[in-house]
Amino acid sequence: MAKNEIRNILLITADQWRADCLSSAGHLVQTPNLDKLAADGLAFRKHFTQCLPCGPSRTSLLTSMYAMNHRHVQNGTPLDANFTNIAKEARKQGYDPILYGYTDTPADPRGRAESDPDLLTYAGVMPGFRVGSLVSEELAIDWFGQLEREGIRLPENQFDITIGSPDYPGAKARGHAYAPPGYGKENSDTAFIADKLVDFIKVYRQPWFVHGVFLRPHPPLFAPEPYNSMYDPSDVALPHRAETVGKEQRQHPYLEQALEKMAESGNYMGHEYNVRDLPDHEIQQMRAAYYGLISEVDDQLGRVIQTLKDTDQYDNTLIIFTSDHAEQLGDHWLWGKLGYFDESCHIPLIIRDPRKEADASRGQTVESHFTEAVDIMPTVLDLIDGTVPMQCDGHSLRCFLEGEQPEKWRSEVHWEYDFRDLKNFSLEQKFDLTSDQCVMTIIRDDSYKYVHFTALPPLLFDLKKDPEESLDLAKDPEHFEVVLRYAQKMLSWRQNYAARGMSHMQITTQGMINRQYSRI
Repeated sequence: MAKNEIRNILLITADQWRADCLSSAGHLVQTPNLDKLAADGLAFRKHFTQCLPCGPSRTSLLTSMYAMNHRHVQNGTPLDANFTNIAKEARKQGYDPILYGYTDTPADPRGRAESDPDLLTYAGVMPGFRVGSLVSEELAIDWFGQLEREGIRLPENQFDITIGSPDYPGAKARGHAYAPPGYGKENSDTAFIADKLVDFIKVYRQPWFVHGVFLRPHPPLFAPEPYNSMYDPSDVALPHRAETVGKEQRQHPYLEQALEKMAESGNYMGHEYNVRDLPDHEIQQMRAAYYGLISEVDDQLGRVIQTLKDTDQYDNTLIIFTSDHAEQLGDHWLWGKLGYFDESCHIPLIIRDPRKEADASRGQTVESHFTEAVDIMPTVLDLIDGTVPMQCDGHSLRCFLEGEQPEKWRSEVHWEYDFRDLKNFSLEQKFDLTSDQCVMTIIRDDSYKYVHFTALPPLLFDLKKDPEESLDLAKDPEHFEVVLRYAQKMLSWRQNYAARGMSHMQITTQGMINRQYSRI
């Protein structure tokens, strides 16, 4: 195979990475290696995930399905085994997809005994991937084993190794998140995954498909030295939010409840205190630690990309960098990923296509078109001459990579968030909802964001006048027409993308009709 053709596929995701957190996007955080990748590829600035949290968002990425179709709506909700995915389809083209990291794919329980260990974890693996090494927020045996070999003693709760000690010099004055975890940068989970990727790239000789997943900058927000001190918290902007929690809560009943829950101790992983009401210096330090974790991932990605170059594989490898979802980071008094705000769902996407046809787009950015996580699978299959299954809700980005404008493209993005609580039914009881009514669907374009709740009031934001989404206009009589228009657009979207099943097929006396067509 000649250079500048696609031989290998490297699909990288980093967990909980905001779209604005790239230095090439003008942010404080330093990401020189991703900047170089963007300069040699194509960056998509209006890219969004489809659902929250980790498991559901990864399912949309890897199956090219909206949540309303795949129904993996929460971590632990089983995924129907009948669906295909990017790994299964790549196998049809001769690839043996291998995973370093995790996909958080709960097993389909049908036909399994209740005692099956796969039904005790949400950290299963998407079918079709061969496992190289697993490191997730629930399972990290390989990494923990390496820490033990390096003489780093694990605490009784092994994952507490990721939490910084409050006794670290300067942590009390600067902020708790200034303390590094119980390992150095050479032994972090980020370095561990990068080491595995580097070793694979050096040794494997056949065309390959690798899905590398970095857990960071997912919390706990404690970065190893020197990344813990890389960003001065005094240089870090405070979150944008209402003057008080109470004023923020008045926006919507859902937000009122979410902010009440946010004040519970231990609600934000690894931070066993109320993160909602922290003093400003603690908030700035947490944000600084988040940026440090991002720079650590960028450095390790630089090693991986350099290995591709050193082994003469860079010009035959399709490289995709993205995230599963983003992070509130204190905006609107929220931490983590939830709800309808852009901070939770606007994510990065950089694609480096090695083909000569992609030279026309190198170093450019897609600023005028919305793209979605469901577009990744069709793009990869299109570029390796695979068939895009009718299951897919996304669309190939090939035309953008080849420097062309699509004749027809979406004018908005959509995402969904299911906030049911199957353990405690707290929200259902508070709002007198059924579990299936605990869902919101969001449509967002350049002008407005409309949020539809099944059995709660809707929301409308004028994004041109109110980009921080602070003023709900849904009840404003002057905006009734806008609410109606966007509700109708959302209904049309759902009708257009409803699970297709076999509706594109027809049995006739002349034989089976199987029509292939796009839904854009």
